Amino acid sequence: MLFNSFEFAVFLPIMFFACWYACGSSWRMQNVVLLAGSLVFYGWWDPRFLGLMLFSAVLDFTVSNLIHSTQHPVGRKALLGCSLVINFGILAVFKYCNFFISSLNDALALAGFSPAATRLDLVLPVGISFYTFQTVSASIDVYRRQLQPTRNLIAWLAFITFFPQLVAGPIERAGHLLPQFLSSRRFSMTAAIDGCRQALWGLFKKVVIADNCAALASQAFENSDHASATTLLAGIFLFTIQIYCDFSGYSD
Repeated sequence: MLFNSFEFAVFLPIMFFACWYACGSSWRMQNVVLLAGSLVFYGWWDPRFLGLMLFSAVLDFTVSNLIHSTQHPVGRKALLGCSLVINFGILAVFKYCNFFISSLNDALALAGFSPAATRLDLVLPVGISFYTFQTVSASIDVYRRQLQPTRNLIAWLAFITFFPQLVAGPIERAGHLLPQFLSSRRFSMTAAIDGCRQALWGLFKKVVIADNCAALASQAFENSDHASATTLLAGIFLFTIQIYCDFSGYSD
């Protein structure tokens, strides 16, 4: 589900009223609603990858609590190493496996050998880098004794899958965001107005500025062999604005 889609325009008000009015002041019920809504938000794209995200989240929920309860340095390092290997292993398979296979095959072809492997038919899960680094960073903070892990699985899952930052970031440190899922939250009109203003400004930068700059930059680079230096420089400038507004629109 894209932030600038009709589906999200329907989804967001439903989540807003469900969290603040249907759940009242119960932060536990709010977490349940946020978790359910975030799973719908992520699964809207491809529900097959929900299991992968939940596996990563539950893995580091378990690992962080085991690290906290383990006093022996070797045991703590082994647990952290387990999290790092599994999480980054999954990330590497989906994000970099075909790159390394192609590089290996190209190198073998230059040496006169036949390809060693075929590319894998893998779809890169949306947001895998964001939630991987978020779960791993929490385990690292617990290992460094900078974070007290939670035993509330629902709060933890709501933190990891929190839909506003799930697919485009920014990556939030657990020490900053997780405590907000473990305490009472009451509606504030001032905060709501400020949040709406920030969200609309970000949407403007994404839809109006970034998307239009992307279209113009694509036109500038379409016939780059025959384009003038002025056209190419304009394309580079527009592409720079596009990238900046894309990222700042999501994270400001």
